[in-house]
Amino acid sequence: MALKKNAGGLVYSSGEGRMCPDCSRPIKECACAKKQPPLPTDGVVRVSRQTKGRKGKGVTLITGVPLDAAGIKVLATRLKQRCGSGGTVKDGIIEIQGDHCALLVEELKQLGWTVKRAGG
Repeated sequence: MALKKNAGGLVYSSGEGRMCPDCSRPIKECACAKKQPPLPTDGVVRVSRQTKGRKGKGVTLITGVPLDAAGIKVLATRLKQRCGSGGTVKDGIIEIQGDHCALLVEELKQLGWTVKRAGG
């Protein structure tokens, strides 16, 4: 069994609250998240539909958005409200529940990005 690099690190302190597992500083003072650069992109936002691993339920995936993590979360919230649907952000990829490809392509084009429909 392999041990984690930071096994046994402080996760919560009653005086400081939640602690960052990487730098062991309070979450409010953590510099780890601020240092992470945005994911490299080719300047094209891709919108696709996927059902793999979701028991046949379809989701719309949006990849290649040239924003940082906080900006992607704000954009995801706006797009979920526009579609009237739920969703999440995982590893810089926005997932919107349901098939909303056409609507999302138009919405992202209005925001000024180059958008391509990926997949079938």
